[in-house]
Amino acid sequence: MNVLLVGGSGHVGTFITPYLHQKHQLRVLDVRPPQHKSVDFVEGSVTDEAAIRKALQGMDTFAWLVMKSPQGGSVTDQTPQVIIDNYTVNNLGLHLFLWLAQGAGIKRGVYTSTMSVHYRERAFYYGEEETAYDTPSAYGLSKGFGEQICRYFARWFDMNLIGLRITGPRTRQQWTAERKTPKGREGRSKIYVTDEEDLANAYLAALEAVQTGHGRFDAVFITGDEKGETHNMSKAKRLLGWEPRTHLKVRT
Repeated sequence: MNVLLVGGSGHVGTFITPYLHQKHQLRVLDVRPPQHKSVDFVEGSVTDEAAIRKALQGMDTFAWLVMKSPQGGSVTDQTPQVIIDNYTVNNLGLHLFLWLAQGAGIKRGVYTSTMSVHYRERAFYYGEEETAYDTPSAYGLSKGFGEQICRYFARWFDMNLIGLRITGPRTRQQWTAERKTPKGREGRSKIYVTDEEDLANAYLAALEAVQTGHGRFDAVFITGDEKGETHNMSKAKRLLGWEPRTHLKVRT
């Protein structure tokens, strides 16, 4: 498929691009060029109508990878700039992009959400529908609103979308180092970092899954918690056939 990576020059887009490029033709829409020169590139912001229209031409589907001023799910600190950044890209930009995408006939795609839509002082996340949006962070709040925007477009414009609530996206080098010193404390959920290959496989699975059906939005936990100690990842296994596997071949 021809896949548009919206915000594909960022941290997550950069390290999943080689994996996605093995199976799909890629184009990046971003304000700066991608590190991988083998993919097509359209320069522009997610608030730039002309750039979005240009980037959508010839595409079959998309992955929304835009993130700016991210915060953890327990962060209460905010600045005016953090608030402006988050609402501009996570809400205004997303709404504009989805409106233009469905207008161009592109109704299937993947939205990058975050586990920061939840308060991160939990012992266990029982499920995507059972765990409330209750983050104190501006980033998590606006990302949760982004999920609601996706639901709106699924319902009223028959789009088929999957939101990946990712946590701790890391390159292989970062993942290997951080697995040796897991973060967390008594009574608090650990931060389970997610390896680049596992994360890329989640996007690949989601891009395939949205090709079936219509008019739905589903949010899915994507974490490196392979033992399910903190996260119930049954939905990821059922809907995407996905679970973290890097730990099976890389020792930490």
